[in-house]
Amino acid sequence: MTDYFALLNQPRRPWLDPEAIKQEFLARSAAVHPDRAHHLSDAERDAAQKQYVELNAAYNCLKNPRERLRTLLQMELGTSPKGIQHIPSNLVDVSMEVGKVCREADGIVQEQRGVTSPLLKVKWFERNQAQLDKMRQLQNQIGAQREAALGELKEIDARWSPSPHSDSTDHDAQLLQLEELYRLFSYVDRWLQQMQERMVELSV
Repeated sequence: MTDYFALLNQPRRPWLDPEAIKQEFLARSAAVHPDRAHHLSDAERDAAQKQYVELNAAYNCLKNPRERLRTLLQMELGTSPKGIQHIPSNLVDVSMEVGKVCREADGIVQEQRGVTSPLLKVKWFERNQAQLDKMRQLQNQIGAQREAALGELKEIDARWSPSPHSDSTDHDAQLLQLEELYRLFSYVDRWLQQMQERMVELSV
């Protein structure tokens, strides 16, 4: 697999400074950007395009905590982190609430399709706003969980010492913590995306 950390000259760590990643990407991709490759030969242009695609993939991976953790764990463990079949007990209530508000939003959008009456549109607007308020509250709650996970990720990073230079037992424990955080980010990012999609539909 491509070492995205090396590609953007970043240390292989759980936490990376988003601005540092961005600046490195901009600096390295400037010379191979498609807009600057017109004067090159076909072979050089193809090589520049391939390099730009790889740099872009590296940037999108490393700036996203979940994708960065997946890549880091895959490089450390030699395999992709395992998924889980059941939602952790501390996330079950949130998962059920996300499912509920998304179903409600889908129902509202479905019901108001084809509505042309100005009076009915006003009523739907008020209902949409009430649903949006409910979803924003849940979105804030999940966002707070995500921020807490980012804080935990930074704490692990502060103690991070990549193998083989670290104590094996401590390093293995850190990897287990990172796997748990990877799964948490997988859930909360998916929930936030699902709600955002519905909120856009309700706002139209």
